[in-house]
Amino acid sequence: MSNPSNRVDTASRIIHALPEEVYSAFINPERLIIWLPPEGMTGSIDTFDAKEGGIYRMTLTYHDLDGTTTSKTSDNTDVVHAEFLTLIPNKKIVQAIIFDSEDPTFAGKMIQTWLFEPFLEGTKVKIICENVPEGVRKEDHDVGLRSTLENLAGFMEGKTV
Repeated sequence: MSNPSNRVDTASRIIHALPEEVYSAFINPERLIIWLPPEGMTGSIDTFDAKEGGIYRMTLTYHDLDGTTTSKTSDNTDVVHAEFLTLIPNKKIVQAIIFDSEDPTFAGKMIQTWLFEPFLEGTKVKIICENVPEGVRKEDHDVGLRSTLENLAGFMEGKTV
């Protein structure tokens, strides 16, 4: 089923680390699962193959749903299937994201691009999410993207996540 949404959500942040260090945090599943889940969630990597055409499957678990957030796969989980479309070391990662859900508002492929740009204080990391499924509320997605970037900053800068 295709996704009729053409919504684009973005977020960016300066990370006090070199682009190659930030890129490395994405392609190592043990590191990725530490910082990627937004606040209030934990995750596990079920499969991971960091190469163009490679895939990964991740399960994110909500700890305390507040009634405003809706999980996509079960009462408290989101299962995400991703394919690495483009890997340009230290510069860019493009992924196709599919949510495991029977709800048609979460159907389709969301294209998620991560850009790493050298900056005076480290690296400017920008996330561009295209074709965001209609079931992903913009307010929730914006909070989640910012939270993930905060986690990445804390992880890369040696603070607790």
